[in-house]
Amino acid sequence: MAAARLCLCLFPFLCLLRLPRDAFAAGPAAAGPGAGRGPGDGMNVLFIVVDDLRPVLGCYGDKLVRSPNIDQLASQSMVFSNAYAQQALCAPSRVSFLTGRRPDTTRLYDFYSYWRVHAGNYSTMPQYFKENGYVTLSVGKVFHPGVSSNYSDDYPYSWSFPPFHPSAEKHENDKTCRGKDGKLHANLVCPVNVTEMPGGTLPDIQSTEEAIHLLNVMKTTRQKFFLAVGYHKPHIPLRYPQEFLKLYPWENITLAPDPWVPKKLPAVAYNPWMDIRQRDDVEALNVSFPYGPLPDGFQRRIRQSYYAAVSYLDVQVGQLLSALDDAGLSNNTIVVFTADHGWSLGEHGEWAKYSNFDVATRVPLMFYVPGVTTSPASQGARVFPYLDPFSHSGGSVPQGQSKKVVELVSLFPTLAELAGLQVPPACPKMSFGVVLCTEGRSIAHYFNISEGKVEQGKEGCDGTERCFNEEPVALSQYPRPADTPQWNSDKPRLEDIRIMGYSMRATDYRYTLWVQFDPRNFSANFKNVHAGELYMMDNDPNQDYNIYNNTSHGWLFKKIIDLLKH
Repeated sequence: MAAARLCLCLFPFLCLLRLPRDAFAAGPAAAGPGAGRGPGDGMNVLFIVVDDLRPVLGCYGDKLVRSPNIDQLASQSMVFSNAYAQQALCAPSRVSFLTGRRPDTTRLYDFYSYWRVHAGNYSTMPQYFKENGYVTLSVGKVFHPGVSSNYSDDYPYSWSFPPFHPSAEKHENDKTCRGKDGKLHANLVCPVNVTEMPGGTLPDIQSTEEAIHLLNVMKTTRQKFFLAVGYHKPHIPLRYPQEFLKLYPWENITLAPDPWVPKKLPAVAYNPWMDIRQRDDVEALNVSFPYGPLPDGFQRRIRQSYYAAVSYLDVQVGQLLSALDDAGLSNNTIVVFTADHGWSLGEHGEWAKYSNFDVATRVPLMFYVPGVTTSPASQGARVFPYLDPFSHSGGSVPQGQSKKVVELVSLFPTLAELAGLQVPPACPKMSFGVVLCTEGRSIAHYFNISEGKVEQGKEGCDGTERCFNEEPVALSQYPRPADTPQWNSDKPRLEDIRIMGYSMRATDYRYTLWVQFDPRNFSANFKNVHAGELYMMDNDPNQDYNIYNNTSHGWLFKKIIDLLKH
């Protein structure tokens, strides 16, 4: 027994290969009482989550990016064009959508607590699939590593085997970027010769290799699997193979459409992008804190490298999906593609995430469900042939597209329904003692494309209170330590939080309230509003002109209070 445990801990996937074939022959998943049949009943799940990816993809209308493989996935998928994270920070967002609970319920706004100890023993999405007969596997960054996932990526609760992390991950913040002086630096902008990197590789390359290996293992079994693959790019540092710069000639790179700090932006809403400032190449620019702009040329360099990193990511996704074809699993595997949050590329004079703006909270979200979002492929036909971004521009039209506003917290119930599992019940108002429930709602009913229909959503409202009460909204939030930008404004620790910004995004508007917050009892005081924001999408899609102080919005205040209560 001790030897088996040692093997499991040190060489989990080698052991997996050595298990007898009948070790996986568990038969139909024990879905439990009340389990339903979903459109993807009995299917495997490939869950792809990307770090810091805003929807700069061809399938989302971006004209510059080369993302042919992700676009090809979209062409076979239901794509949600208005999907939002619950907090624009890695650990809180991931714990939120993996548990189906909002940050106020996980009580995680930073990186430094584990929800099972700090809030409640909540079941996770992979745990639920595991308890329903799936082999659950994690590769790369799925949970945020460290305290927030108990230094184990929530193993053994969520995963059948210890998660895989690429060995090259430990070099992410090392001085591996060669500067003009010939020396190595810890830069923000970091195109590299991969052969010169430690181990001659990069973390996402290793994650793709491991995920492909696991697909090939699982194809030999009769057991259903839930394979989660987390990619790190385009998270900073923007370290990627240097050849991807060729896809983005300098003359095609522009500044953000609104690279200035909006005049009526409350100071509490601004994030001073401290992690960017601490990189060697940015620090050398000696930019003033907090609002000093980066030089135009360097802004363009960041944007160029972000796009290059997205194309590098696209190659990884393309290789992974092609391997799904090679393994003969494309016709019985649901594929989900999303990100933990977005990333500002100079809009509002901001960089990184750490805000409630669309550029920080909006994410790509698509679901490929064989036989639902597309007709099953004929035997031997390829669904996802690999497309080289150097010879394919991409930009495929999504198979189905919804403009409905949706939230990442809805991932858990949606995927359960699609897989034919019983949808977890809605959480009661106080759910800290409830192990299994969800604060999101399944969005599977939007998959109205089997008859060739495209769910476009409601194009605007008639301005009545009834209309605003009925429309779907997304709730996001972000903590701050003070009313003005501080060195820790981007990532305040729990004990330093004094203000919480609650933001409500509907089709037509974004409404944000910055209110007093007490970290000792996790309470928000809506009688003490420090600042507010209101942006109307029809004439201000980039959210540059705050009309909060010029408009009557009592009905919005009531709506956001009611939503947070329920």
